This record gives sequence, C-alpha cells and structure tokens, in this order.
Amino acid sequence: MRVIANEDDIMAYTPVKINAKPINQYPIYWAESFGTAPFLPTTRKEMDALGWDSCDIIIVSGDAYVDHPSFGMAVIGRVLEAQGYRVGIIAQPEWENKDAFMALGKPNLFFGITAGNMDSMINRYTADRKLRHDDAYTPNNEGGKRPDRAVLVYSQRCREAYKDTPIILGGIEASLRRLAHYDYWSDKIRRSVLFDAKADILLFGNAERALVEFAYRVANQEPIEEITDIAGTAVIRKEIPEGYKEIDSSRIEKPNRAMVPKMVNPYETDTSCKDDAQAAKEKAAVAQPVTVRPSRHDSKTTVVRLPSYEKLKNDRVLYAHAARVMHLETNPYSARALVQRHGDRELWVNSPPIPLTTEEMDFVFGLYYARVPHPSYGKAKIPAYDMIKTSVNIMRGCFGGCSFCSITEHEGRVIQSRSKESILQELGDIRDKVPGFTGTISDLGGPTANMYRLGCSDPKAEINCRHPSCVFPKICNKLDTDHKHTVDLYKEARKVKGINKILIASGVRYDLAIQSPEYVKELVTHHVGGYLKIAPEHTEKGTLDLMMKPGMGSYDKFKEMFYEFSEQAGKKQYMIPYFISAHPGSTDEDMINLALWLKSNEFECDQVQNFYPSPMCNATAMYHSETNPLKRVKYKKKGEELFVAKGERQRRLHKAILRYHDPANWPLIRQALTRMGMKYLIGTKNHCLVPSEFEEERVAATKRSRDSSRHGNKRFATKNPKQPDIRKDKPVFGKGKPVAKDGVKKPPTSKPKPARAKTKAKATAKPKRRPNS
Repeated sequence: MRVIANEDDIMAYTPVKINAKPINQYPIYWAESFGTAPFLPTTRKEMDALGWDSCDIIIVSGDAYVDHPSFGMAVIGRVLEAQGYRVGIIAQPEWENKDAFMALGKPNLFFGITAGNMDSMINRYTADRKLRHDDAYTPNNEGGKRPDRAVLVYSQRCREAYKDTPIILGGIEASLRRLAHYDYWSDKIRRSVLFDAKADILLFGNAERALVEFAYRVANQEPIEEITDIAGTAVIRKEIPEGYKEIDSSRIEKPNRAMVPKMVNPYETDTSCKDDAQAAKEKAAVAQPVTVRPSRHDSKTTVVRLPSYEKLKNDRVLYAHAARVMHLETNPYSARALVQRHGDRELWVNSPPIPLTTEEMDFVFGLYYARVPHPSYGKAKIPAYDMIKTSVNIMRGCFGGCSFCSITEHEGRVIQSRSKESILQELGDIRDKVPGFTGTISDLGGPTANMYRLGCSDPKAEINCRHPSCVFPKICNKLDTDHKHTVDLYKEARKVKGINKILIASGVRYDLAIQSPEYVKELVTHHVGGYLKIAPEHTEKGTLDLMMKPGMGSYDKFKEMFYEFSEQAGKKQYMIPYFISAHPGSTDEDMINLALWLKSNEFECDQVQNFYPSPMCNATAMYHSETNPLKRVKYKKKGEELFVAKGERQRRLHKAILRYHDPANWPLIRQALTRMGMKYLIGTKNHCLVPSEFEEERVAATKRSRDSSRHGNKRFATKNPKQPDIRKDKPVFGKGKPVAKDGVKKPPTSKPKPARAKTKAKATAKPKRRPNS
C-alpha cells in the first residue's frame, strides 16, 4: 500500500491497497559482492578498475552521463546496481557504426536503450521544424551528438553488435511512442517504436518497478518471449492469449454514431445445452437497446482492441477515437490491456505500472549518487546539469491532465511523493557534495510545485476513476487540496543548516494554490526570488477548455493574493505569465484577444512557445485530426472541424500576435487585422494593438528609448492587479468600432498654467488640483 510518512496524517490521504512487490524486496543478484561503483563504468578501463570482467546490463543513452537523480540513466543504473547487477553506461555513442556499442563488451543479460531525458526529435528541432544547434544535455551545449529518432538508431546498432542479446526500450521517447502515433516531423502516422526498433520489449513511464521484475526474470533464465505480463510494458505477440475477452474500442466509444449493442452471432453461440426459458431470456436481452459501458472489474481478463495501424494512418477521425480510448485506459489500478494490430502481428500494451509507494520513492532517491557529471567530461559545462544540480525532486506525476503536456501520459496522474525525511536528507547531500554550493536551492518541486502528497480521498473512487483530470472542468470534490504537507516541508527545509534560500521554480498550479491561502502566503513570503513563473497558457475560455486549463478567474484570484502577500512581506515581486500560441482550437480572434489582454496588463512576452505536437498528447490528436478527443468523437461535416493553426505562415502569425510589441511583427499583424475587419485596432490610441504604417517609425523609436531605460523591466509587471482590461471597452469583434469609455487610460491633456495672482488673497489660494487622466 502507499505509505504515509507520518501516521498521524492518515486521515488526510487514505492509501490504496495494491498488489505489487516492493522493488527493493527481490532476491539480490550474485554480483552484489562487487559493491557500489563511484561512477557506473563507461570504458573497459573503468570496468577493470572495479574488477569486472563483463557487464550484466548496459544502458545506452542519448544524454551525457550525469550521476544525479534527475537524470533517468543514473536512476535506472543505480536501482539495478542496488539489485546486485553490474551496470555499464554508453553515453552519446557515435552511431555511424557498431564499434562504439561494443566498447563494454557483450552484456550478460540485456541492453537498455533510451534517447535520454527528452525525445530526440524535440531536442533536435524547434516547433517550426528548424534545426537546433545546441543541446543542453551535452557537454558545452554542443548540438548533433545524438541521432534523430535515437531509440531506433541505437537499437539497430546494438542488434548489429550482438545479434542475440535482448534489447529493451525505455525513457520518454519510447514511452510516448509505444502505440501507433502521429509524428509531427514527418506529418504522418508511424508504427509503434517497438516494431521499427526491432526490440524485444518496451517499458513505459518511470519504469523502476517493471525493470526490476524484468531483470530478475531474465537473470533467472526465463525466456524473454514469455515475459509478456509485466505492468508498464509493451510486447509483440502473434495472437491474443487464451483466457482474455476482447472488446472492440468502438463498443466503448463510437467514432461515428451513438453506441449500439453488439449483436450476438447465432453461429458462434452454443445454445444446445440451454433450456427454452434461458434462451428466450437471452434473446430478449439482446433485442433491448442497451448502452454498453466498460466494466471496471475485468482488467485482468479483458483487453481493448484499438483500430489497427493500417486504419489509423488513413483516417484522422479514427485516430482521435483511438487516442481518446487510450487515455481512458490509464488508471494503473483498473486499466485494461490494449491491443493494436500492425500488419500480421499484435502490439500488446499492458496496463500502466503501479505507482511507487513513499518508501519505494525514498529507496530510489536514497541510493548513492555522485551528483556530478562523469569525470571524463573534465571542465566542460552541461547546461541541464547546471540548471538542476541544486534542485530537489519531491514528487512525480500530475493529475492536471493538460492536453498539451505529456507528463500525465508518461508519469501518470497518481502523485508519488517522497517523505519529508528523505527530502531533507537530500538537501544535506547537496550542501555537502555539490561543488561551489552557495546555500541556494534552485527548486523544491517536481512536475508541479504544489501537488506534493495530494490525491484522492476516496480509495474506491480512485481505483475506478477514468477521468483524465482531477481539476478540470472543476476541482473534484474527492480531491484533497490541503497544502499543509507542502507548507510544513518548506518550513523544515529552511531550517536545514547551510541552506540560506530555497526557490520554487516548478510550475505552480494556481487553481489548486488558491484553495490554500496559507500556502500562497508561505510561497510568496519566502520562496519567490523577485519573479514567479505562472502558466495561464491562454485567456479565452474555448481554448482553455481544449487545454484543460482553468479559466482566468482563478488566475486573477491568485494574482490578487500574490500581490497582497508580497505587500505584506514588504517585497516588490512580479508574476511572469507563460502563454502558448497556435494551440489547436485557438483562432486568430482568440489570439488577438490574448494580445489585447497582454497589452492591458502591460506584459511583453520576450519568449513565446508555439504549440509543439509531441507524441501521444491529446492536443496532438486535436492537431492531426482537427477534432476534439476530449469528447466522444464523431465524423463531422465540412466546416465543423476544430480550427487548427497549420502551416508556417499561420503558426508564425499566432506567434507574432503574442509578440505584438515587436516592430518586426507589425506588418504581419496589420495584414491580419485588415483581413479580419479589425482595422480599428491599428493606430496609436490606447485600444489599438499596433501602429499604422505611417506611425511605425516614430512609435518604434519611442519604444527603443523606453526599453533601453532603467524601467525596461516593466514589461514583466502589472501596475495594479485591479487594472481595467481594455478588451472590455470594445464591442465583440465584427460588431462595429470600439467606443472609448472612462475605464480606458487616455494621454494627459495639457492645460495653461494659471495666471499669477494680482492680490495677496488670490496668491495664497491653492490652485485647483489637476484632474486625473
């Protein structure tokens, strides 16, 4: 069962009983006698120094080797080492031939392949498909040190090096490509990466539990083709095994019409031994128009069949249907296995892995880590390490379910938290082990800053829940939103000797935060270093609903609390909002509304993230299918599809609108406003978005002068949290020109100075106060 750190907190979060063997209770492999390595070896010379004649397991990764618990290869390597295996690392090998993959010899058990902490395509290309020339996970930020689709290339080279050695795939690239998926870079549906890589098994999610069981069974000489039942794995099968009942996904969600019952084929039904009454009863039941609902109690004996790869690549609406069904089967306690045909073979995806308990999380993070890059890199800087070397990961998972984010698809929506004692111990390790530590912790968080030890208060509901989010469209009434554990953790962490400042750099889920004013006060008073990053992502309800993000009401309430508590603390602090452009469902008008909101709040976005269709996300299914998989998918008539910004020009326009203040974007925005019938937003008046062509040079010169002054940082701040929104001073787009109202700020009008008084009485009278403008 999931364990609470302190027994007196048991009422705050009721654990769910699970049947999963703890990862630290498997029999230890015989090679344990070699002990713990200072660094997992990367060369034969290092193996010799450890007294190894061979490696039991070799991990091949697209990242540089940093022995830190924020790097996947280090965590997996140390977990396997704790089970007694000799683990070697081949980091960023030359992939043109097999030689680099033979540097440590043939592994006794298997190769583990990962692209690294990022998908190799996202790491290598921008959202506009432009080549990047840097790589934060490579020494000296050098680009080009890993191949495109690294999992495929590394697997092929390992197979060339040692043909009969088992190959397993893991990491986020393999995890998000475990099914037939839309690939943004080739703009087509690709097969499961397991087929293209020609690997033996794929592990998805944070795979410690599945990996330890798999390694144990392989070490005990169980044939790899028989290891097909581990939760959190995907394998290739020729046919469905006996004992499973197959349900077609269309019985769960019809992609084209309302659900209807599946009629029984009389030629497949044996009624010879049934009496007439029983046969009549069954016949009547079949004739009734019933709604087929997925059973929540047959996950061990039922498999859901998704449409085949061949069908999906030719039917975008069917792809949205398959994505929706896949997301319905993500609860680790009740999800059913998925099966999907690729040619003449079946892809079998087992249910997600059971989340780690608090004790298991403490075990993983309590293992030995050198907490620095491998010595072979010398003095080279690895930007990703520099960013996280003084940060602490306190939890995993996210129950937010944002449609554009892949955290839920990879780590799951059940929060896996460490104990307070484990976290405080790591703070001490950072203080003692990290070279040049100055006393500042850069982050104390995880995928989100404020989901630590939050979860469902009803175990029965949690086991059966199929909702993709616990906080959308509103916060579930069964969700425990008490932030007292996080507040207590912050207070205890500040007491650790040698720790001078703790910053929170992880994203704050503000709709959760406002449920606990005590948390917001603690955060703002002690853990904000001048600026707090926050991610409303958009301002328009339609787009926010597709993002599965809260409305701006929650943002405004959090902003009000933020400035109130900052004032109480005597600090001048600002919120920096993050937004996404070109998200599916966001129209040109929506982007204009967002830009007007930014202008009314005096925000200027220096960096804008165009929507990136990463594999498996709901928003990616929206992008490809131009329909909404968050609801039951239907074939629609032409013109009813979801608007999606596609093509370089359209996506560039949305990005330019968010950067309305950049003179380079003004011509493009003017063209769009003219086309949309919104020429009233062109000019220099307060309600206008961009200047006209004739006023451009003068406005640009004024802007350059302002930005170069010491007040340039005002682009991050709001004068007043209650400042009026200039969007409210105009009618709905397309319904006439805007009319200026009192709420709109106008330039001050100049008045002549009062004439000098001629008498003593008039001279002493105070002049009238100039009216506010």
